[in-house]
Parts: sequence; structure tokens; C-alpha cells
Amino acid sequence: MPGKVDIGLALAGGGFRAMLFDLGSLWRLNDLGWLPRIDMITSVSGGSITNAVLATRWKQLAWTNSVATNFETVIARPLIEFADRTIDSPAICQGLLSPCHTVSDVVARAYDRHLFSGATLQRDIPEPVPGMIPRFLFYATSLQTGVSVRIERKRLGDYRIGEIPNPDLSVAKVVAVSSAFPPFLSPSTLDLDPTKWVRTKGADLYEREDFRRRMVLTDGGVYDNIGLQALERCSTVLACDAGAPLSPVSNPPRNWFSQTLRAMDIVTEQTRALRRRRLMDDLSVNPDSSGPNAVSRKKGAYWRMKTRIGDFELPDAIAADNKITASLQNVRTRLNRFTPRERGHLINWGYALTDAAMRRYVLGPGALPGVLPMREWPLD
Repeated sequence: MPGKVDIGLALAGGGFRAMLFDLGSLWRLNDLGWLPRIDMITSVSGGSITNAVLATRWKQLAWTNSVATNFETVIARPLIEFADRTIDSPAICQGLLSPCHTVSDVVARAYDRHLFSGATLQRDIPEPVPGMIPRFLFYATSLQTGVSVRIERKRLGDYRIGEIPNPDLSVAKVVAVSSAFPPFLSPSTLDLDPTKWVRTKGADLYEREDFRRRMVLTDGGVYDNIGLQALERCSTVLACDAGAPLSPVSNPPRNWFSQTLRAMDIVTEQTRALRRRRLMDDLSVNPDSSGPNAVSRKKGAYWRMKTRIGDFELPDAIAADNKITASLQNVRTRLNRFTPRERGHLINWGYALTDAAMRRYVLGPGALPGVLPMREWPLD
């Protein structure tokens, strides 16, 4: 992957819950003046909704000292209003009954109607500029090749097939592909011109025209639930994880369908845990170094929905652990209507944890705390 990428931000998935939690994180990063400093923002599933809104509306942002002064109006308000709708169940009903459109097609139309208004990767997502405009990358997972698919303005790539430079895709379709959660919102297909593909190193399936003509995809989180893979070479990694924790059950389901879903949840949790452990190892002090000059392999921070803010050990944290904050990890991960209270608490929790993580591990002593943006929904 050419181009310098020093600071990366990963936005994990989890339906509207992730969309709102990630929005709170972006809100705090904006208040800190960090959004233009980020070289790449990657996303999966619900995080891709937030990422795409930021990407397609970046040109509308007004900047003062690296802070978008109209962030609330341009970015936050459309996402908050979108979470007042139910998208998934109507899409499932329409998709199952329609001979011409899949569930994912219906979801894409809803995204386009309410958020993207015909936006495309080439026309509406800006060229990245170091220190000014990030690269926006969206993950999907190929059901054909079993690997991660990366979609951005510059390319669409599956390393086993190759890549399409400058893909002409609608943003709504890209987000629908990235958030095609199985089995209900999946699969999502991309019909492509097979002549547009370019062979890349290791593309053992390039000669197969059927793979180049149609891609059958599912949620990006199936392969990389946090969206970290493209950020491996970053020197600073910020990871916002709104994924649902795996809850213990005393009496696991015995019917085949429910048992399959439970097994899929276990596999998802395992892959998330492995990536999380690798990131935490990179952010920890290198055991081979010692003394006052010991350094970690990478700089950065990781925060997730179930993180206890007290673990950051900040005396002036802008929120405290309590029943409200603990309950947020159990909020559903669907694309259905969230109440104003749910929206406010999720945004504030994302903002508060980002504030604590950044001040504790990235900014250092002296960084001032932020102020929760959804003041009518305090976390106490």
C-alpha cells in the first residue's frame, strides 16, 4: 500500500450503536484538533456509516485551528437523525419479497436516500492530503475468496484477485457492503467490469473472470472486526471498538440455526480478541528495552464500549463508571430506531472514553478535559 500513513484510526462495527459511539469518538478528536492529523480512517460495519458521512461531508467542514467548527451541524446531526429510523427489518421484508432486489440493495437505497444523496467514491470523497485530509477506507469480506476486501477512492482490492484502480462505486453501496451483517443483511454483490482489474502480487485468482465479474461480499467485520489490518504500519494507532461483547449463557441453544449463530459469535469474539491482543502488545513497552528510555512499539490508544473509564486513572475524567455506562455494552447492534436517551448516552460515552484514552496515552500531562456534547443526556 503506497503512501505515507503514520497516524491511523479504526472505527469498529456494531449497527447504530457503533455508528453513534464512533460519532462521539470523532467529536472528541475534532475538539482536540486531531481529525486533519489522521492519515487514514478505516471502518467496518456500523463504523462505516460514520466514516462515510465524515468522508462525503469533509469538504463542507469549516476549520479554525484544525477544529471543524460546524462539526455538529454537518456530521453529527445527520447521523443522530438517521438513528431515529428503522432500516433493517423493513429492508429484510422488502428484500425477501422482491424478485429484483436483495436485502442489501434495499439497505443501500436507505443509506443513499437519508445520508448520501447519490454520492460516489470518485466525485464526493476527497483526495487525501497529509496533515489535512485523511484516506477513508472501508472493509468488506469476500464470501468467495475468504479474505478482506478494501474499498477506497483510489482502489478496490482483494489480494487474491487483484485490484480495480479508481473504482466507480456509490458510497451508499460501499457502506451497504461493509455493513452487510450475516445472515440477515448478507450477502451483498458488486457487478464489475472484469477488464478494469489489474493483477497484483499474489493474485492467484486473477485469471478467473468469474471472480473479476462479480464479487459476493459480507460484513467487513467478519474478517477484521476492528478494522486494524491496514493500519499495521502506522506509528500511531487509535482504535474505537463498539463491538458487542460475548455474553455467557448457561443453556446454549440446541436447534441448528441458533447454535450456528452462537458459534459465529464465538468465532467473531476470538478474532477480535486476537487483533486486540496484538494491538495492545504493540502499544505496550517493548520487553526487550528497559530503563527510563524504554519505548513501546507503537504509540496510540484503544477504547471499547465495555472499557471502564476509571482504568485510565485520570483524576479529572469527564465521566464516571456507573450503571448507565455499564449498561451501554448491552445495547442492541441493530439498524433500528434508537431513543433520544440511547443516542445521547452512546455519543457521550464514545466522547468520554476517547477523551480519557487520548489524554492518558497520547497527549500526556497538561491536556485539558473536554465537555460532553450531548449535555441533556449526562452519564450519571
